[in-house]
Amino acid sequence: MLPSWYLLVPVLLPVLSGLFVGLNKRFGDSSKRDPFTFAVLVLNLGALVPVLFAPEGLRLELFRLSERLPVFFRLDDTGRFFAVVMALLWAVSGAYSFEYMEHAEHRRRYYSFYLISLGVLMGLCFAGSIITYYMFYELMTLLTVPLVMHEMTKEAVAAGIKYLIYSVLGASLALLGVFLLSPVLESFDFIAGGWLKAGADGTALTAVFLMLVGFGTKAGMFPLHGWLPTAHPVAPAPASAVLSGIITKAGVLGALRVVYFLAGADFLRGSWAHIAWMGLTLFTVFMGSMLAFKEDLLKKRLAWSSVSQVSYVLFGLSTLHPLGMVGALLHVAAHALIKNTLFMSAGAIIHRTGKTRVSELEGIGKQMPGVMWCFTIASVGLVGIPPCLGFVSKWYLAQGALSMTELPGFLSWLAPAILLISALLTAGYLLTVVIRGFFPGNNPDGSRKLYENREPGLVMLLPMVFAAALSLFLGMFPNALIQLFTSIAGTVM
Repeated sequence: MLPSWYLLVPVLLPVLSGLFVGLNKRFGDSSKRDPFTFAVLVLNLGALVPVLFAPEGLRLELFRLSERLPVFFRLDDTGRFFAVVMALLWAVSGAYSFEYMEHAEHRRRYYSFYLISLGVLMGLCFAGSIITYYMFYELMTLLTVPLVMHEMTKEAVAAGIKYLIYSVLGASLALLGVFLLSPVLESFDFIAGGWLKAGADGTALTAVFLMLVGFGTKAGMFPLHGWLPTAHPVAPAPASAVLSGIITKAGVLGALRVVYFLAGADFLRGSWAHIAWMGLTLFTVFMGSMLAFKEDLLKKRLAWSSVSQVSYVLFGLSTLHPLGMVGALLHVAAHALIKNTLFMSAGAIIHRTGKTRVSELEGIGKQMPGVMWCFTIASVGLVGIPPCLGFVSKWYLAQGALSMTELPGFLSWLAPAILLISALLTAGYLLTVVIRGFFPGNNPDGSRKLYENREPGLVMLLPMVFAAALSLFLGMFPNALIQLFTSIAGTVM
């Protein structure tokens, strides 16, 4: 049987390694530290293997703020799933970054914060109470600000400050919600179905709604979504990949824990807070897709896409239906893999050609065929075309929307309609890049320039291929994931 102290290993291994990288001046900003960083990322993945087979409910108390407020880790299937997704894609983006950051300044600082952030994310996944979750959530914000500001340009510093302000505002709303909810909570611990006392009133609904808006900030949900399209264009591509693919999921996990493990889905179902939350997610889905469609700057287009696509996940959770929750968790995996691939592809294009706008990418598929094929597979998956995982997740999301019975009837058809319109817009803003890249039409600059090889090295290319291939593989063989998520949904509803 796995000892409870083992839950500290995936947390402390990257944290201590990050401190070692940051404090060891012998590494400097050279590539000496890259093998060490890669080894830590792989070891962290390996450290999660015993956790996958440990019994649910394994608990490790860290310390107590008071008799009622223990800070502790507790293992469940939800935390295991998020931990594996985060650790896997943190390792993939880390491997990709070694070539991308080869000539960047302050690499030691970047990898120090990169490793420490991974450890904090593991603590977030294993958090056993809302108090523990909030502590790691705030740490995550503070530790990822340097990833946004890494290049220290005027734009990067401004974006980092904006990210910090939005994050603090969202966290403050979540904390206010915790204070308002505490009188009607039997415990702050996460448990399937929630801990609300009988007779919880409108104040409790307001508290839950504030927490959903607060955690929705990190997920890019309207109205506190503005940091995402500002931070992504200025951050290094590997940082953009994890900000979009992983950090946004911290907000998703927070919303999931509040609704299904703290308040309980039955308390929220059919209330004004339920309708308002779903309305915000659907508006964000549509708004993000529209703004992505209009955006010419490639990384900003992908950032607006994340605003839309992460709210697909929040919408699935807001259905409060097992099918919707299965779709939401499937889309967590799909979006994490796909968006990491898209941002790594965009980073490779910028790194090798210096082109940052979609309008400049004519013929890029001839120069970088491997990168653009990865971009194409990821784009098809994000649109929701079979056999990609994105199709499976969106199918379950639509089924969850059509199965809602507690909300006004028009939502059961309006929600799938918005999801369909968003999918068409997604095809418009992603597949046009593919068409422009592979079918440039007339070539006024001459064929030699068009066919000039700009493909990155294998260190950058293989992580993209892996993430794109895995999203395709899971789309063709999704049964294991569906069974896991059906089990989780059945436990909490």
